[in-house]
Amino acid sequence: MSLKLPRHNRYDYSPIIERKDYSWPNRRRLAFCITTNIECWAFLKGRGHDNAKHNEPQTHRNYSWRDYGNRIGIWRLFDLFDELNLPVAHNANSLLYDYCPQMFDAIRRRGDEIVSHGRTNSENLSDFRWEGDEEEIIRQVTKTFTEKEGKAPKGWMGAGATESATTPDLIKEAGYTYIMDWPCDDQPFWIRTRSGPLLSVPYPVELNDASQVMHRQHTAREFCDMLVDQFDEMIEQSEKHPLVYNISIHPYIYGQPFRLRPLREALKHCVSHKLKDRVWFCKPADIADYCHTLDKDILPGGLKSE
Repeated sequence: MSLKLPRHNRYDYSPIIERKDYSWPNRRRLAFCITTNIECWAFLKGRGHDNAKHNEPQTHRNYSWRDYGNRIGIWRLFDLFDELNLPVAHNANSLLYDYCPQMFDAIRRRGDEIVSHGRTNSENLSDFRWEGDEEEIIRQVTKTFTEKEGKAPKGWMGAGATESATTPDLIKEAGYTYIMDWPCDDQPFWIRTRSGPLLSVPYPVELNDASQVMHRQHTAREFCDMLVDQFDEMIEQSEKHPLVYNISIHPYIYGQPFRLRPLREALKHCVSHKLKDRVWFCKPADIADYCHTLDKDILPGGLKSE
């Protein structure tokens, strides 16, 4: 009897060289997204990054350091995005409405997208033992955004990028059209749920300042060099395949002035690139909306959302 590895049934293996070609709107080849992570936390409880050491307990220091992103960092980032005329999406905790509602005024003014990011980054969906509890959290989060913004969010990104075994099913059943929890591709693809297909839009583990700066201890400029190198390579690769370039930014990390400066340089490089006519500057929901118009056999998975 052979031993088998545990497997999932969410998607099948699909090498990019065997996929059908398509283009983004106006024959663009590289979809360019920036996704911030605006979050709130429990004081001295729960989860959350520390600015000095890994796996440190929650203290007033690391709470206050992360809160810098809400008080200062995000506002500097808004100014930068305005300066460069860039559309942006925000992975947002729903409890931010109780703590810093002014942030949502700025998001509305800019016409940015809100992506559901759980209630708080002090918890994630794997903390809940029962499916009904997870379903209730998703329902509460969705209800809050819908009531506050007058429309339901289209996308979901789990707090801490975590899922339970049933999260995609619950996200589909809650009415979401896409998810960003599966960083296995540079193109959107369909994942299976018990209630039909759900679109996966690429979201980065690598081009993520929390991963690179906090966990891997890269400098501000090293991370921005990664942004430039990834862009330069992908804009060339996109001649063969339509691709998604997504950047993940946390305001408490890249809202710091010494990191903001190289970020500005990196983004200016992208928006003024000699091949910028290949680039579609967009939000994840724009990608999802467009993918839902494509023929059912174009994207990996071969399934069109209902």
